[in-house]
Amino acid sequence: MTRFTQAELEAARDRLVPDVVADGLRVLFCGINPGLMTAATGHHFARPGNRFWPALHRSGFTPRLLRPSEQRELLSYGLGITNVVARATARADELSAEEYREGGRLLTLKVARLRPRWLAVVGVTAYRAAFDDRKARVGPQARTIGDTRVWVLPNPSGLNAHWTPATLAEEFGRLREAATGR
Repeated sequence: MTRFTQAELEAARDRLVPDVVADGLRVLFCGINPGLMTAATGHHFARPGNRFWPALHRSGFTPRLLRPSEQRELLSYGLGITNVVARATARADELSAEEYREGGRLLTLKVARLRPRWLAVVGVTAYRAAFDDRKARVGPQARTIGDTRVWVLPNPSGLNAHWTPATLAEEFGRLREAATGR
């Protein structure tokens, strides 16, 4: 993996990272916003401590552990990635409430256009802020966007330590079962 200096990472601040999307996906995963490592590499969930890719594999969404640089392979499995807020920051707490609300509005338009079966927002706090749903919990939501169902997943950041790799994979697996009808 490429090593970046702090100055190189800081230079990635506010960069946009292209979505990995297509029409009619089985699941569109939605992160909070790109971190600086993601922005520097152009690959979603690129920070080494992030557990998104291992949870995706351990839950059965992918037949092998993908590297962030292989993110476009997700499309062949009917999966995609976007973010609530497009701009890169070092930490999610650098985002304003207004950015989250606007991100939720834009995400709703994107989902209506792409029509995935499921939108999986990765992070309950981001979901609550983007959709003004303070009582949301991890799991399936009552909200739909057109025919798209919504699921909130735990944030796979290494900082979210009360979700272990096993419990993350279990929750991702619940979504996979719902998305495949098993």
